[in-house]
Amino acid sequence: MPVLQRQVQLGKKGLNENFIRTLKHHFDTREMVRISVLKSARKNRESVKKYSDEILEKLGNHYTTKIIGFTIVVKKWRREMRQKTLTTSRLPLNL
Repeated sequence: MPVLQRQVQLGKKGLNENFIRTLKHHFDTREMVRISVLKSARKNRESVKKYSDEILEKLGNHYTTKIIGFTIVVKKWRREMRQKTLTTSRLPLNL
């Protein structure tokens, strides 16, 4: 049975273009990616929420996120799940 999710770490370099490109590459074969936000990349839980919002903004409307502790779970959907005008809305993920 194939693994449908991938584990990625977000470090002190933060969200750069290479990290977003890597995420998009993982979604070619996977439908869910778990991003562990390391201590070097965060100050508090609010910084994890900001990373989550930035990831959604850069990936597009076919993606949703869920924050569990210091982990961001990103899921890709076949159809648009978010409207373009709403940047902070999140839909629950079935894990």
